[in-house]
Amino acid sequence: MTTPARLGGAALPEELAARWRSLSLSSAWLRPTDWEHAAVSHMAYSVAIGDDPRDSAWNLGRARGEIGVGIEETLDDVSCLYRALGPHPAPPTVVRALCGGWAEAQAVAVVSGTSRDPESGLPTAQYLAVRLAEACASLEPGELVVVDVAAGDVPPSIRIARSAAVGEAMTATYGPGHPMAALGGGVFVSLVRGGIDHVDLVPLLRREIDRRVADEPLRSATRCPVRIRRVDVPRETPDAEDLVRRLARS
Repeated sequence: MTTPARLGGAALPEELAARWRSLSLSSAWLRPTDWEHAAVSHMAYSVAIGDDPRDSAWNLGRARGEIGVGIEETLDDVSCLYRALGPHPAPPTVVRALCGGWAEAQAVAVVSGTSRDPESGLPTAQYLAVRLAEACASLEPGELVVVDVAAGDVPPSIRIARSAAVGEAMTATYGPGHPMAALGGGVFVSLVRGGIDHVDLVPLLRREIDRRVADEPLRSATRCPVRIRRVDVPRETPDAEDLVRRLARS
């Protein structure tokens, strides 16, 4: 049996990717469920075989930016890749390419504007940010009901089914007039305004979600119990937009 080539103590390239993931999840990455991506495998392969990783780094930066990962977390993650090789800092050319891809994702998000999450059917974070700005202007921003159903690594097909179930549950519970959004990573939110909404619908929402994910494999792929909490919406629009970003990565 042939012994795999090694670089910095890591077998190429699968073991390098595994060591990268372990280091990142233990020190830099906030949500383990959204670390895996095809761009990760390409980046690990390029570095492992000694190829020029700039194109892979650019694609990785864009992939991270598209799901709402901040630039600091993105940079820290790639630093973990090079730590997996030994005491090596990420090369400046890689850092520049990574940041370029990330910036491209931000530019596309601004141009694209409001859109819907294809898995849950709910609007995305960009839509929610606009509605929160409107709520702040009304001087009665209220609260966000934050739903987190993430339960570790989930296959894409099951994740999609789970997102669809939660989207249906939230729509059935709150209905028209309540801004809702999918923030990614199993996190969903609905805006509740104190002056309009007098009834606490959280117990109903929990029952609606539980009913829709009662059967396997959704049951095992959903946090039990589902985490639902209320978060006050800040009075200032920039603070509200920052809140949405933090909730998406909490």
